[in-house]
Amino acid sequence: MSTRPIRVLIVDDSALVRQILSDVLSSDPDIKVIGTASDPFIAADRIREQVPDVITLDIEMPRMDGLTFLRQIMEQHPIPVVICSTLAAEGAQSAMKALEYGAVDIITKPKLGTRQFFEDSQTSLCQVVKAAACARVTRLRPTPVVQQKLTADVILSAAGSNAMIETTEKVVVIGSSTGGTEALKVLLEQLPADTPGIIIVQHMPELFTKAFANRLNSLCAITVKEAESNDTVIRGRALIAPGNHHLLLKRSGARYFVEIKDGPLVCRHRPSVDVLFRSAARYAGRNAVGVILTGMGDDGSRGMLEMKQAGAKNIAQDEATCVVFGMPKEAIKLGAVDKVLPLQNIPAALLAASR
Repeated sequence: MSTRPIRVLIVDDSALVRQILSDVLSSDPDIKVIGTASDPFIAADRIREQVPDVITLDIEMPRMDGLTFLRQIMEQHPIPVVICSTLAAEGAQSAMKALEYGAVDIITKPKLGTRQFFEDSQTSLCQVVKAAACARVTRLRPTPVVQQKLTADVILSAAGSNAMIETTEKVVVIGSSTGGTEALKVLLEQLPADTPGIIIVQHMPELFTKAFANRLNSLCAITVKEAESNDTVIRGRALIAPGNHHLLLKRSGARYFVEIKDGPLVCRHRPSVDVLFRSAARYAGRNAVGVILTGMGDDGSRGMLEMKQAGAKNIAQDEATCVVFGMPKEAIKLGAVDKVLPLQNIPAALLAASR
C-alpha cells in the first residue's frame, strides 16, 4: 500500500468552513489538503492543476450549485466526493440526489457552532475521508425510468394478517455503511412485494434517513419507511433506522416490532449494525436472515456472529461489488457468514434463506 497521504480538495463557499475543515483534516498525517475553492469554477481550475483523491463539496454555492458540479465530475472524471451539507429539511432531498449522482458519503454541517462541531467530529471526519479514498467510483449513467408502484395501503393490508399469525415468520436484518445507499437500492428494487419484513441500519446522518427511505419507497415493490418505535415488522415492508438513533428488533408473542433507542455510539456509530444484529440474535434466532453490505470498519461483524450462533443464515457482499470491503470482510474473518455473494445475487439468496 502506498504511503502517500490522501489528497483532499475542499469546495465550500464559506471561508470559515474551508479553514476549519482544512485544519481538522490536516491534523491527520494520512491526509493532505491540496487546495480549497469557494465555488465549482475555481475547483475545476484546482483539479486541472492536481487531481485530488477526495473532494469535500458543499451543495449550495454561488455561480454553480454543488449538485450540478457533482454530476459533471461523475460524468466526466469520477472522483470520490463527500458532501458537506447542513441539516436543513429542504437540503435532505438534495443530499439524496447527491448520493444518486455518486457521492460516497455525507458530512452534516450545522448552521451554527461550525468550529466546535468539526473539532468534536475530527476522528469521524477523517475516517469518512479515508473511506472515500478507498471507494470505487464509477462514471454516472442516465437514471432509468422506474414504473410507479402500488400504494403502501394496498401492500400492507394484503400482508399484515399473515405476519401476525405465523409464529415462524422470517425477519431480514441488513447492515451497511459507505456505498450502502446505492447497494440497498439495487438490493431492495429486486425484492417482490411479499418479501419477509426487513429492518435496515445504514450509517447516515439524522434527518437524511427519512428522505432516503422515501426515495427507496418510490422505487421498490415493497414499502420502505423510516422506522418509528413500535412499528410492526411485516411482509412487504422495510424499516430503516432513523439517523442518530439505534434500532432494535423486539418480539411479543407472534409479533415482531422495532424499538428506537438513544444511547452511546457503538462501534463509533449510532445507529449501529451490531446493536440491530444482536437484537435479531436474541429475539428472532433461527428465524432471522442477516445481510452485511459495503462499508468501512467492523460494525456488524460481532452481532452477525451472534446471529449465526443463534441459528440465523447470514450473507455478505463480496469484495468485487463493494465500494469499501470493510464490514463484510470483518464478518467473514469471524466466521459469521454462510455465503459471500455479488450484490446482484443477494436478493435471490435472501429470499431462498427466508423460505
